[in-house]
Amino acid sequence: MKKKLAFALALVMTMGLALTACGGNNSQDGGGSAGGGSQPSNSAKGGTLTFTTGGESGTYYAFGSVIAGQISDKTGTTVNAIVGAGSKGNIENMDANDAQLGFVQSDVMAYAYEGTSLFTEKIDSFSTVAALYMEQVQIITLNPEIKTVADLAGKNVSVGENGSGVYFNAIDVLTAYDLTLDDINPTYQSFGDSADALQDGKIDAAFIVAGAPTTAVTALAATRDVYVVELDDEHIDKLIAASPYYTKNVISKDAYNLDADATTVAVGAVIIARNDCTEDDIYNVCAGIFDSIDTLSHDKKSELSLEFAASVTAVPYHSGAAKYFSEKGFTVPTN
Repeated sequence: MKKKLAFALALVMTMGLALTACGGNNSQDGGGSAGGGSQPSNSAKGGTLTFTTGGESGTYYAFGSVIAGQISDKTGTTVNAIVGAGSKGNIENMDANDAQLGFVQSDVMAYAYEGTSLFTEKIDSFSTVAALYMEQVQIITLNPEIKTVADLAGKNVSVGENGSGVYFNAIDVLTAYDLTLDDINPTYQSFGDSADALQDGKIDAAFIVAGAPTTAVTALAATRDVYVVELDDEHIDKLIAASPYYTKNVISKDAYNLDADATTVAVGAVIIARNDCTEDDIYNVCAGIFDSIDTLSHDKKSELSLEFAASVTAVPYHSGAAKYFSEKGFTVPTN
């Protein structure tokens, strides 16, 4: 409830500015943050965009805040990052014009654009800006006896907030192992609440889908031995055959002081924008991120690349993003 309240208050504070940036007269001088960083010579004057991210203990919020600050410093567009409701909620809030930018999982944005799975109706009011990094499906436990997904049967397991992208990732993984929610005792919790519940012994494991290392898990690993439940190749192949949005991925042992690297699957973390955002603003978003990757003060910067950023095919790119990537030698799909 506190996070929802924080989200609502932030929206009230930023709405008046945000509406000038998308679907309106984009005349505001978005001269950057108070720090007043230098702007690239090809940066156009822009407006102010609200960027809905994720919960405070997840990678979306942490990295999104860094990205927003850099775009504001280095371009003519100001971006305000706020706590978000995850992929599905971010898309719905953007569709309602409560935000202009959003972090989403690649699978969830495809579901929205197609009107399937999580979404009963097609939502096509948004476009791709850039793919940034891979989000690992992390099944976290403090019990070393839980070694495989099959070991989750009969256990108390957090499967993410109800209706979230994490929830459907959990369903997908369980299904690959011929399990359903009826085979576990599911709880529906955020990353931070899941970590607290693990710490207190209220749950046995938690699905967390975010770029590793994830703040909630890092905090838990600072005081307890954390284990990541791995997926084997047979079941990974089965999962990918059913849901091609997944790819095989590895969580480094250094992420949470593990004994060894952990094999799992991942989906892409993508920034999307409302279609009615101006070309200049979305061009500035891309330029602010990719023209100065080295100055981003977050570990995820090491995973950024223009090739991956321009790799999305499920949802067309915004014209501003297409312009930017074209200048860098990449052709992306547009409407």
